Amino acid sequence: MSAQIQTTSFAAVPQLDLVAQYAAIGEEVRAAVDKVLASQQFILGREGAALETEIAQLCGVAHGVGVASGTDALILGLRACGVEAGDEVIIPPFTFVATGSAVNAIGAKPRFADIRRDTYNLDPSDLARRVTPKTKAIIAVHLYGLSADMDPILKFARSHNLRVIEDNAQAVGASYKGRPTGSMGDLACLSFYPTKNLGAYGDAGMIVTNSAEMADRLRTLRNHGQTGKYVSSEPGWNSRLDEIQAAILRVKLRHLLEWQRARQKHAATYSKLLLGIPGIATPLVPENYHHVFHQYTIRLEQRDALQQALHTRNIGNSVYYPVPLHLQPLYTALGHKPGDFPNAEHAANDVISLPMYPELRSEQIARVAEVIAEFVKK
Repeated sequence: MSAQIQTTSFAAVPQLDLVAQYAAIGEEVRAAVDKVLASQQFILGREGAALETEIAQLCGVAHGVGVASGTDALILGLRACGVEAGDEVIIPPFTFVATGSAVNAIGAKPRFADIRRDTYNLDPSDLARRVTPKTKAIIAVHLYGLSADMDPILKFARSHNLRVIEDNAQAVGASYKGRPTGSMGDLACLSFYPTKNLGAYGDAGMIVTNSAEMADRLRTLRNHGQTGKYVSSEPGWNSRLDEIQAAILRVKLRHLLEWQRARQKHAATYSKLLLGIPGIATPLVPENYHHVFHQYTIRLEQRDALQQALHTRNIGNSVYYPVPLHLQPLYTALGHKPGDFPNAEHAANDVISLPMYPELRSEQIARVAEVIAEFVKK
């Protein structure tokens, strides 16, 4: 195998093309934004309230609370679950750093548990040896658009009196054994970062839950801890989802199912074209899981060389994530070393995400697969 592909005069295949998306929905978006501008109501208004209801319905729960970002959603969600300074929270080491830094933000400590090698999500069988008397919660990340294996995670949490938070930043619209992601834990955190399947035009996030008590507290926490005008009952944040972002997201939400189906169709095409290429592991979709393919991520030992070959052919790609959390400089003080979480480290060394967005064309997918096949043969 070799990356020595010298040709560079190829039309680019971007990993994500938001320009194409805007070309299709721009008129709707501009009309929605103009409506907000005409109202001159920008914070905690009708658009945000409507979006909270719509996202809650999508996730199969009773309440949605809009916040300023997915990271804020995790921080406030941890607070609402009673996690305090000095507590521990079990998280996977193979995730975006925000999952861990949110734990740090409230003075708690991440406690890592390894992932499954085939799904890249938290391995329920690794939880028992990670729990301590200080453990208060588990964050189950639904990575790349695929749900974590929630039944054993929930069973373990109940047996140890732990809260479960779903990090649903990458999997809105996915499901697990007939249940939407976001509906299974005590609460779930969503990110509407622009690159997400449902992305805003800036930072935005939401927390969803079936608990009216939690929802009420979250509304207090996001607004400076205020329970009345200029009356704060506890320390809070300024973390509110603004009306312009809410209006844009409501437009996009109307298209989400169509976009989701396109992603799934593209994933099926990729998997068919890559089937049988030696050394390539395509995404696993377990039975009764509904994958929404935020990313289409393959695995191979010669990942870095393939990445260079794709770059040479002007094909977009990314590695999510090249350094697992336990080996990040941020967590040096925890004393972890290479080999502590082998499945997470294996994934960090081998995964690569290929172009994936609803507007991707079949000939573009075929070209990506052709370059991969050519790389493997060399």
